[in-house]
Amino acid sequence: MSPRNPQPATGDGLVVVDKPQGWTSHQVVGRCRRLLGTRKVGHAGTLDPMATGVLLVGVNRATRLLGHLAGHDKTYTATILLGASTVTDDAEGELVEWRGAAGITEADVRGAVPAFTGVISQVPSAVSAIKVDGKRAYARVRAGEQVELKAREVTVSRFEVTAVRPSASFGWLGGAATDAPTLEVDVEVDCSSGTYIRALARDLGAALGTGGHLTALRRTRVGGFGLDLVALDEAGLAGDDAPPLLGLADVARRAFPVVEVDARQAREIGYGRSLDLTVPADPTALVAGADLLALYRPGEDGRAHPVAVLAPASC
Repeated sequence: MSPRNPQPATGDGLVVVDKPQGWTSHQVVGRCRRLLGTRKVGHAGTLDPMATGVLLVGVNRATRLLGHLAGHDKTYTATILLGASTVTDDAEGELVEWRGAAGITEADVRGAVPAFTGVISQVPSAVSAIKVDGKRAYARVRAGEQVELKAREVTVSRFEVTAVRPSASFGWLGGAATDAPTLEVDVEVDCSSGTYIRALARDLGAALGTGGHLTALRRTRVGGFGLDLVALDEAGLAGDDAPPLLGLADVARRAFPVVEVDARQAREIGYGRSLDLTVPADPTALVAGADLLALYRPGEDGRAHPVAVLAPASC
């Protein structure tokens, strides 16, 4: 852990949080607001309360970057229980079926995984945050509605099984204990934004002729931000010290292609003007020294056009 700043932060930057189990992402943001002494705090990429790991929290001007950071690829470690299905596709949901995993071998599991790598069509979990007619899917499910979400294309670039073992898990179904043998499968997943690891657990179980759901989930990376950059963990969230901020230019260099600009260009950026400048990607970070001035994109006219301007007009 990096040393903490005992004073409320008045600057701009990112806090990489190791979100504890049981906390909502919203609760983490609320706590950061109190620790940092500012209301302008937000997060990129929600983690379920059951999940732990990397949550990117933006402070002041860094909140302008959160939508772009949320779209980066991610890495997770997870444990899947094969043999049982829940309404939420994870351990927090009500058990709906317990088929067991008798006869399913480690070779069967490893043989089924490749079908879920590459560009795949995935139906998100019904308790996702996707909006259906303006209302979150999870809210509709909790209100007793049947929710059917459309499949979407996602990319799973790595789906690696790291361990398979018998599980002593049992559940209650229809008022009776259910203890048909199940399997626990530890996996590591690299995937695009919008991929649901819960859905991978559900679909892997279905492919093996049984049920599947997550019992543990940890996000270890979002784009260029991993657990090695954590500045706030469970102990820090419970304390009173403000965490250090990762500065905007450092954030930019980890997250986007970067172009250095001169003083004249910096003034033009402050007014949100297009530039006679070649930028390699949408978005590209334009920096001057230690400050991130803006995100720009290439235009069809050969000029660079603003996506988000962070520099003041007096720059």
